[in-house]
Amino acid sequence: MPLDTATLPVASAAASHTVRGACPHDCPDTCALLTTVENGVAVRVQGNPGHAHTGGVLCAKVSRYPERTYHAERILHPLKRSGPKGSGKFTPVSWDEALTDIAARLAAIAARNPEAIVPYSYAGTMGLVQGESMDRRFFHRLGASLLHRSICSTAGGEAMGHTLGGKVGMKVEFFAEAKLILIWGSNSITSNLHFWRYAQQAKRNGARLVCIDPRKSETAEKCHEHLQLLPGTDAALALALMHELVVHGWLDHGYLAQHTLGWEPLRERALAWPPERAAEICAVPVEQIRALARAYGTTRPAAIRVNYGVQRVHGGGNAVRAIACLPALTGAWRHRAGGVLLSSSSHFPVQRDALQRPDLMGARRPRTINMVTIGDDLLAETSPEFGPKIEALVVYNSNPVAVAPDSAQVARGFAREDLFTVVLEHFQTDTADCADYILPATTQLEHWDVHLAYGHTDVLLNRPAIAPCGEARSNARIFRELAARMGFSEPCFADSDEQLCRQAYGEQVDFTELLEHGFATLPVPDAPFAHGNFPTASGKCEFFSAALAAAGQDGLPGHVPNHETVGRSAAYPLAMISPPARNFLNSTFVNIASLQKQEGRPLLEIHPQDAAARGIADGTVVRVFNDRGSYVCHAELSERARPGVVNGLGVWWRKLGLAGTNVNQLTSQALTDMGQGPTFYDCLVEVEPGKAPEFATE
Repeated sequence: MPLDTATLPVASAAASHTVRGACPHDCPDTCALLTTVENGVAVRVQGNPGHAHTGGVLCAKVSRYPERTYHAERILHPLKRSGPKGSGKFTPVSWDEALTDIAARLAAIAARNPEAIVPYSYAGTMGLVQGESMDRRFFHRLGASLLHRSICSTAGGEAMGHTLGGKVGMKVEFFAEAKLILIWGSNSITSNLHFWRYAQQAKRNGARLVCIDPRKSETAEKCHEHLQLLPGTDAALALALMHELVVHGWLDHGYLAQHTLGWEPLRERALAWPPERAAEICAVPVEQIRALARAYGTTRPAAIRVNYGVQRVHGGGNAVRAIACLPALTGAWRHRAGGVLLSSSSHFPVQRDALQRPDLMGARRPRTINMVTIGDDLLAETSPEFGPKIEALVVYNSNPVAVAPDSAQVARGFAREDLFTVVLEHFQTDTADCADYILPATTQLEHWDVHLAYGHTDVLLNRPAIAPCGEARSNARIFRELAARMGFSEPCFADSDEQLCRQAYGEQVDFTELLEHGFATLPVPDAPFAHGNFPTASGKCEFFSAALAAAGQDGLPGHVPNHETVGRSAAYPLAMISPPARNFLNSTFVNIASLQKQEGRPLLEIHPQDAAARGIADGTVVRVFNDRGSYVCHAELSERARPGVVNGLGVWWRKLGLAGTNVNQLTSQALTDMGQGPTFYDCLVEVEPGKAPEFATE
């Protein structure tokens, strides 16, 4: 019989043993873990040295996983709200009472209109089983609204699909052989540690590293050069690089002729972007653009690591498209150490229909709610355009009150007394405070799961290392038991967590190999596009996208200005980006004492020049504000921020902020040019001196 997390016994052997697993968090590295267990207790988590990409090394966050698993504030029993919405007051109840009441209340809403029920989840775990299996079956069978899971990567993902045919690219290990690496919109030291290891190897071998980022990040400091452009101007820079490649003949005409589509119109577009034009828009020296173009056009092999910071602006999709075109112009794809990588996830043959069972919807086609606009959607009334008012929300693997944009609006929506909210969680987050029921979920050390990666091409298996703490249950088990109480009798609702692991890849990946080693490498060619064969409809790198043109968009990549552009607002003259704090991962790990101590406190990095103009001293409390709200934090005078741009490091829980808000009080629900993604880095603000007690929570 397949082993399920629910039946896993506590280890009884006194001698320590290790269990193979996988890091579940939203990071390209998807590390292989080894958990040391003594007398049923996880005492150490380390990187698996047998996994080449992990190499025995973990980030500071995940190496503290036992601290998180055994945290004194971890939720270990089902809780029912006993105070006003948002008060954080709960009373323990039994699983039977909680599940029976939740099922009854969801059934009553579904009887009126199941689309009034909305699931809300994202990448609190990247696991295919605990993140997108039994939960999807449950909501598909119920007929609930669908969720557009867009809060991170949809603009870049859609852009890559229109250009390369999917989220595909060069293999990360071959960055070590490149002679030039452009690290574009990525603080790799903090968010892609194992890629940085390959980049450092290339650097030791003589490669030149160039960082392109509005913030002088830890990564930028370690590169040979830093282009500190304005947020949202990446496409202009990429088009200027194309201009120089064309004008100077740094092109691979053979590759262009055989393996690209739309070269002539792209050439004309590029010729309209001389470096002087881009330099004015990007606010960087024109000679820096020319020098970068020369380096990229004359260095073989050259590689680009582009990350998600690029796409979190109005024109994010176009920016990623423009960057993704560059390797085909120079023929960089001919080399295994040449090309571009945003994400490798489309290489993975996940059997999503088998895992998620969309057939359970039958002929129904429920509406789709965009998770980026949850603030407005929770406050929307029933209408022909919107559909039914949202009456119930089931949140798992996410903390939307902290991480969704325009969080004052999100908090107002979650505060509705008539909104029935169920949250599956490890801790009492900002979102959990607003729940009617909190259900204790297992951590990665306590359940089965199987993973893809978006930074390498290995499948990883996670085995449970310990029995669930307290009464915690896996996400899949919770939805399995809710389905039973709802009367869903289809056989798929009886599948165990381990069976779901086996279904995730079907026959495409040898599950025996996963059980034996903990990982399996996909058979991806070393230089996947050396001879074209892109997974586009044409089989070519598509500079011109007929699909975009048919949808009424520009078929060529272009510069799309920000929704909120520097210089257009006298009231809010500063651009703000909100990159991740080094010791957190989105809002995860914020409550881990050792990491919180390292991070210090909520900070706004501001250039000394901008601080002086506002009478702001280093370390003092400031109020950052715009029409959406205000955020109170401490100022750090730093040249990590360029003049005219401030960096609000995130994402702290709101209740840990000086005035009960975080940086997302300032970000908007406006969407990207493609993919309907968020525009976190497309935000104008003003900053003034202040004192925390003077500002009430909004």
